[in-house]
Amino acid sequence: MKTIATKVSFREALRFWVKLGFISFGGPAGQIAIMQRELVEEKKWIEQEDFLHALNFCMLLPGPEAQQLATYIGWRLHGIRGGIVAGAFFVVPSIVLLLVLSYIYAAYGNVPHIAAVLDGFKAVVAAIVIEAVLKIGKKAFKNFRHVIIAALSFVAIYFLQIPFPLIVLAAGILGIFALREIKNQAEEHQSKTSKTAKTPIKYPLKVFAACVLLWIVPFAAIIFSVGYGNTAARLYLFFTQAAFVTFGGAYAVLAYVNQFAVGIGWISAAQAVDGLALAETTPGPLIMVLQFVGFMTGWNNPGDFHRPTFAILCGLLATFATFLPSFFFIFIGAPYIEKLRHNRHLTAALSGVTAAVVGVILNLALSFGAAILFVNGSLDFFALILAVLSFVALYFFKADVLLIVILGGLCGLAKYLLV
Repeated sequence: MKTIATKVSFREALRFWVKLGFISFGGPAGQIAIMQRELVEEKKWIEQEDFLHALNFCMLLPGPEAQQLATYIGWRLHGIRGGIVAGAFFVVPSIVLLLVLSYIYAAYGNVPHIAAVLDGFKAVVAAIVIEAVLKIGKKAFKNFRHVIIAALSFVAIYFLQIPFPLIVLAAGILGIFALREIKNQAEEHQSKTSKTAKTPIKYPLKVFAACVLLWIVPFAAIIFSVGYGNTAARLYLFFTQAAFVTFGGAYAVLAYVNQFAVGIGWISAAQAVDGLALAETTPGPLIMVLQFVGFMTGWNNPGDFHRPTFAILCGLLATFATFLPSFFFIFIGAPYIEKLRHNRHLTAALSGVTAAVVGVILNLALSFGAAILFVNGSLDFFALILAVLSFVALYFFKADVLLIVILGGLCGLAKYLLV
């Protein structure tokens, strides 16, 4: 389903989505920053207002917002096939890399050389997240009330630990109250953007049927091959359920998953923490930590099956169950959100959400930065210097993200070999 006229060829877009999958470090903040930088500022494939509108919508959905944002933009450019390609390649490199790292972790324990490279990545990630706060904030703050909303959201999530869905709801309400302060740019924007095609009534039914079929096929194959009571079947059902309650990002859903998976003995608490560390330093959404949980569940509970094979199967099942609903939400909701993009009340509410997102990203930046820069209570000067240099290169000199990430990993490896 083609949504807008575009001069971007599908082949050109495909090359970018593949590249994005390999450079999308930094969790949602860093990934959103990369898409802002590449798609809005450099390639100009999507206008700033369109980008923020898409981001607002994705922030309201359960699931990984950065992956959903990529899916949404791919859909706007080339319809459903564009959304599938964008969303899939956003996670494919991470799937492969994390499977390899998970196997090394499970079979051989921590490898010093790999850990050193990941330490270099972490410092660069800190710079990417800080850059995101500055750039997204600069674009999102339309008036002083948005600054207040961002500050309140930061206080709410950082100091009061208020659940993210409540912050989003409150920000939307405050955004509507700030409506009279927001300039109505709908007519100007509408003149520059092609109208969204009418959505046939059968469209949502087809999307729903396709997603249900895609979910049933693996589940039927599991039951037929290993039985309903097997760990793989129980895992598939659990992660499907988890995918619909992942409001609040990867940290929130990991807490929910840990409570269940650790509680029934699928994985240990220490393994869950190690999985989060691996997921934080690999490309792709941070919620990929759930693949690690699935992998280790299969590794720890292989039954009569070949341990590595069963672990890989469980990891892939967890990933599939986690991301299928994300495609469903985007393909179902995006056409109608596009039609409502010029509704002033909706625009005001989503602008409030965008302002709140800045506060949430700031919270992520501080939390992630503290974990990277302070090790065992002392300041890591290597990480600090590398993070500062990376930020200067990215923000002031507009250096290529992939180059900086690679250099950061090499610096981490060099430190290990020389010190």
